[in-house]
Amino acid sequence: VRQNLGAVVADSGQGEREARQAVAAVVAKHEPEPEPEKEKAEEKPPVVLFNFGDSNSDTGGVAAAGGINIMPPEGRKYFGHPTGRLSDGRVIIDFICASLNTHELNPYLKAVGSDYSNGVNFAMAGSTVSHGVSPYSLNVQVDQFVYFKRRSLELFELGRKGPVNKEGFENALYMMDIGHNDVAGVMHSPSDQWDKKFRTIVGEIDDAIRILYDNGARKFWIHGTGALGCLPALVAREEGEHDAHGCLANYNRAVQAFNKKLSDLCDEVRLRRKDATVVYTDMFAIKYGFVANHTKYGIEWPLMVGCGNGGPPYNFNPGKFGCRDLCGPEAKVLSWDGVHFTDFGSGLAAKHVMSGEYSKPRVKLASLINGGSKKSSSVS
Repeated sequence: VRQNLGAVVADSGQGEREARQAVAAVVAKHEPEPEPEKEKAEEKPPVVLFNFGDSNSDTGGVAAAGGINIMPPEGRKYFGHPTGRLSDGRVIIDFICASLNTHELNPYLKAVGSDYSNGVNFAMAGSTVSHGVSPYSLNVQVDQFVYFKRRSLELFELGRKGPVNKEGFENALYMMDIGHNDVAGVMHSPSDQWDKKFRTIVGEIDDAIRILYDNGARKFWIHGTGALGCLPALVAREEGEHDAHGCLANYNRAVQAFNKKLSDLCDEVRLRRKDATVVYTDMFAIKYGFVANHTKYGIEWPLMVGCGNGGPPYNFNPGKFGCRDLCGPEAKVLSWDGVHFTDFGSGLAAKHVMSGEYSKPRVKLASLINGGSKKSSSVS
């Protein structure tokens, strides 16, 4: 640099300004290339979820499928408008998605504005495990998934952008929250038939898991049925023995019997399929605990409806519909309409679900997301 600078100054006879310009030019010419930045840590693959269920996890599927215009005050608490959820706000899976830093899971049949890059919600209100009882029973939801996967992978094979690629399906978490309508239906049959009916229902869940496994699913998160005997809609109109907390004892006994079979199934699948992770979460314990320990959560009337008629203790009149007696948006009320949880109740339940404390094996939900996989599941 010095030699070149001297030559430039001597030849040109120009002043200091030109000399400085010459130095800059020479220095720039000979300046070594900057060292490449250290390779960034490998980015985590995006979160991908597939959910199968009923109204407890429906994010607008039945409204889209039936063209149902659900009216306010549904959706008032979080979204500010109706979204097709049977709640004043979010359902449990919405809180799960938020905790995983991904957007709400779009319903499979939502034709406008859907983004399936983080998976699909196949849940539909009114759905059952049992075949043929509802239009979108579990086997139909699983068939919809198989179709979705096939079409998605075809797009990538054609060199086009699809919603989820092969690695995305492999890394995804497959969730089930279904069976409430089945158990409620069994309750109208003689009690000596319950055990047989429950075994049939659980067998159909086993078939669904097998088909998903055969289509690449390896991480399953299965919810048991909640405390049906504590639903205000049932407590206010069904006859039967009430326990110390005001819940229908026979309904809750039936739920626990069903959940025991479902939990045992998850144990069996875990043993049969060594390369799969199968987690069972006790939703009965979570939801019954909110009623039994309601003061712990600041809840004054654990069996009261937020959108109903008649006021405490139930605010539910079987002969009347609508929200003549509507609780305030900030009220600590578990049930929205007598069957489905409020945004407040779903938020409480989601925290317990994700903690892993009620799961078998005891693992946090977040630990399963892309866990153990180094494959990229970029959907671009």
